[in-house]
Parts: sequence; C-alpha cells; structure tokens
Amino acid sequence: METLDLKQMIPMVKILADEKNLSEEIVLAAIETAIAAAWRREHGEREQNVRSILDVNSGTATVYVMREVIEDEVGYIPAKEIPLAEAKALKKDAAIGDIVEESHEVSTLGRIASQTAKQVLMQALREAEREAVLAMFEDSIGTIINGRVTRVEPKIIRIDIGGSGSAIMPISEQIEGERHRVGEQLKVYLKGIERDERGVDMIVSRGAKEFIDLLFRQEVPELSSGSVSVKGIAREAGRRTKIAVASEVPGVDPVGSFVGGRGVRVQAVQNEIGDREKIDIIAWSDNVAEFIRAALQPAEISKIDLDEKAKRAKVYTTEDQQAIAIGRQGQNVRLASQLTGYDLDIEILEKKAKPKTSKKAEDSLLSAIASAK
Repeated sequence: METLDLKQMIPMVKILADEKNLSEEIVLAAIETAIAAAWRREHGEREQNVRSILDVNSGTATVYVMREVIEDEVGYIPAKEIPLAEAKALKKDAAIGDIVEESHEVSTLGRIASQTAKQVLMQALREAEREAVLAMFEDSIGTIINGRVTRVEPKIIRIDIGGSGSAIMPISEQIEGERHRVGEQLKVYLKGIERDERGVDMIVSRGAKEFIDLLFRQEVPELSSGSVSVKGIAREAGRRTKIAVASEVPGVDPVGSFVGGRGVRVQAVQNEIGDREKIDIIAWSDNVAEFIRAALQPAEISKIDLDEKAKRAKVYTTEDQQAIAIGRQGQNVRLASQLTGYDLDIEILEKKAKPKTSKKAEDSLLSAIASAK
C-alpha cells in the first residue's frame, strides 16, 4: 500500500511558500487542513469537525475531533455530539454546550488518504494564493486599472490585471455593443471583491458610471484642483451618459472645462468608451427648474411645474419638442430623471385658442372699409 510519511511534507512548506509567494505560516496551515481532511476520509466520518496540528520537528501530526457536549440522551449525532457522561471522561469539568476534543496522533497516511491530502492541499493553496492576490489589489478598489482579456465567454469576460491577478467582467458591467478579443488591452474600473460559496472574484467594470467619472478625472485637471466638480452622472452604458458639472470658482466655465479646447477632453473619454455612446455635459444649477431644463437638452422646454415635496415635475413642451424631450425609447427623460432626482412627466403645452370675431364686428369692419373708399 502506498503511504505518505508526514516527514515528507515538512520540506514542502518552504518550497511551496517560495513557489506560490506565500508565507510559510499560510502553507503550513494549508498542509494541516489537508491532513485533517485526509484523516477524516480514512478514519472518521464526513460530518466530523476535525482539525490538525503538524509538528515540523518530529514529522507527526495530532488530529483533533471536536464534538459538542449534550445531555445524556439517546437521540444525538455521534459524529458531532457527545453525551455529558462520555465528555466528562475526556474532560472532567465538561458542561453542556462545551466543545471537547479527542486527539489522535498521525505519522503516515494510506493511499486513498494521501490522494485526498494532495487534492485538499492544492485547493487550499489555490485559495490562499487567490486571497493574497486580492489583498494586493484591495487598495486599488475604486480606481481604473489596465488589464488584458484572457477569455471571452457568453456572459463573462476574464481579464488578467497583472501581478498574478485575474478578474471577471460580468455582462451587467460591460458596455452594450462593445466586443472584445483575447489579448486585447483595455482600461477597467475595479469595482470590488465578491465572496460566495464558490470562491472569491475581483469584479471589474466598463459600464459603471464611476468609470466615466474617473476617465474625466484623467483628462480634466480642474477636477483635481477643485475648481470644478461632478454633481451627478446618469448612464446607460453604450447608449448615453449625462454628466452634471459645476464650477467652484467664479469665472470658470465648468462645461468648457470638461469639453476642452476643440473638444479634446470629452473626445478622449469618447474614444475610450466608443462613439456609440453619446455624452451630454450639463451645467448643474441649484435652481431645480433650470437644472431639469438643462438635463432634458437638446429639447426646448416651455414651462415646468414643480412638486418639490413629491419630487415630481410636469414638463411642458410644444408638440414638435415632445419626442425630443422623451428621447428614443424614453432614454432622454429617463436619464434626466436619474440625474435630477425628479420624476418627470412630459406633456404638450396646449395652444391658446384664437379669439373668435363676432359677425357684428365683422360687419362693422366691412362698413368702415367701404366708407373709406
């Protein structure tokens, strides 16, 4: 029978630590996890709660099986629980609810247990390596980073972000209509880290409104100096973005700062996200009606009735401007509503009826004209 002498695992600690760029403590913990899983496979039960400690000097491990102390009743789960009377034999002062441990010394593992240990060790090291990479990128969350596409799947794009780090860009975080190819270099917004039962993933985005904000911060130095600011962004990635900007310094044109000379600044952002997505740069105003009017550009607005308490506004336009205000598939009014924080109802301004001229007045007018001849 092929067995694994635990002494053989001791030299692996430093080798794996150097190879995986991990601390020896993390590697040792992974090995102890593997030994516990292997012992449970060979000697225990699936439900048992088992841990192990490896003695690097003797090359032996002590496995501890943990069970909760319960009342002396027949109905219990032996793999997880132990009656009080039995527990006191292991620990004199054991009480109900305590956790008691039974220890087992291990120096070798059988063939099947050895295979289990290797599998669990590799999995534990992969997870440890992944966590180390995540820790390295934790300070970069909320920033734009450079990446390279490694795989394109129907709903996910996998991206290498350097330093042994990889990330995913779900379809919900992609720019609609944008196509990517393996090997392509691109900028992405590091949105965050998601942990679930399947593992840990770094999430990147090109469709987030924060991506637009950071792209402009790379092009508009006035943002860093504080002379202009972004008041809000509403975005439908791949279609349209509305960004409200304001000046913090008298005499500084906020819209002009974002557009740049000959449009060079906004064009740089446009080049990154693609020409399919239109960018509207809007002057923010603390006058709500003026802000709504600007947010609905390019439509010409005739009148606005505000209900500030309900955060609603009736916006009146002429008949030929109504479709422009609403936009294709309601996009313009939807984004304007998101930007301003008001529910916007677009209505046609009724034309004033022409005053009717009475028959008597017409006759008098005709008589006056005839008399003048």
